[in-house]
Amino acid sequence: MSLGEFSERVAAAISELKLMAPKEILLVHHDDADGLCSAAVIKAALEREGYGVKTLCLEKAYPEVIESLHKGEGAVVFYGDIGSAHADLISECNGGRNLTIILDHHDPRPAADPRIYDLNLENHGFKGETDFSGATCCYLFAKALNPRNADLSYLALVGSCEIPDGLVGLNRTVLDEATEKGVVQAVGKKIMIGKFGITTEELFSKLQILGSVGYYENGPMLGIQACLEGITEEVKGRIEEWEARRKEANKRLLGRLYRERLKETGRLQWFDAGDAYAGMGSKVIGTFCSFLSFQKRLVKPNKYILGFTQMSPEVPSYGRLKENYVKVSVRVPEEMKKLIDAGKAPPAVGLLVEASKGFGTADGHAYAASCVLPAPMKQKLIENAENLTLGT
Repeated sequence: MSLGEFSERVAAAISELKLMAPKEILLVHHDDADGLCSAAVIKAALEREGYGVKTLCLEKAYPEVIESLHKGEGAVVFYGDIGSAHADLISECNGGRNLTIILDHHDPRPAADPRIYDLNLENHGFKGETDFSGATCCYLFAKALNPRNADLSYLALVGSCEIPDGLVGLNRTVLDEATEKGVVQAVGKKIMIGKFGITTEELFSKLQILGSVGYYENGPMLGIQACLEGITEEVKGRIEEWEARRKEANKRLLGRLYRERLKETGRLQWFDAGDAYAGMGSKVIGTFCSFLSFQKRLVKPNKYILGFTQMSPEVPSYGRLKENYVKVSVRVPEEMKKLIDAGKAPPAVGLLVEASKGFGTADGHAYAASCVLPAPMKQKLIENAENLTLGT
């Protein structure tokens, strides 16, 4: 593990950024809480340097969108909490024309284009599942850009709430620094964000709703605003409205699954939510699958959980997609985690990457992953995934 090599790559990226001196930068980011924190850190840091920033929130790195974003020349594109898993595609689409900086913690793919700076700390020996979040990676870049951005350290900690092992590795270093500077305070086992008067976990849970449930109703932009300014009464009202909508959809879907049960193959158990989450972002299916992994009366402990949902063809602030897509999220029960750790079963992200090869866009981690694929290829993905698990 080497922060020295990471710092050198960051310095090179910053040097090229300053040399280009763009008037406006495109910031592409994910829609979950870590993605919103990542976007807030990058946006604030760049605007403090006088750059204009335009944001685009993506649920997935759709190949057709990536191709469109990189067809021009002379632009600067940032990716926050998204991009590393598709750095090879981004590299191919970019062709050396645009400065592209990726700040992410998902399993990376190699980029051949020298103008693609994939600053993912996994490239330097750290683990995105435990040591750092996407927001932590963004924060370290922001601090290198200007030391005064140390006041944004709380956002790295909020984004890192998605990591189940707690604040270890680089996240622990950020926590110690933020505590020393008075940005956050420890209150028992909670971490209080001083200027907002709420805990990192509270802000994290609210951002999860803003970014995913409110994806088609300006939720991501409200989330970035909440990251930097706190939760206003208006935003609080939207959160309550959207959370009630998601709970009702979850309740109906859970009832249906208890009646119908999940479909099963040898090592897979899966369901199709259809349009149960119509009007919401597709991230909600992953959250539901995580909840489902603890429902011992409903799921088998030794099988992957796959949940499918129909995706809207519209991408806010971008336009309409050419394909009809579905999303599949994979989660693993506790018993499966042990098999994955022992090398007796493929990690969730590896399973989806291989099962969707040639037609899907997959990324994620060992225990949680997702993929976007053309709707007619759903059965093919299930068959491929089952074949990949044979003998494990």
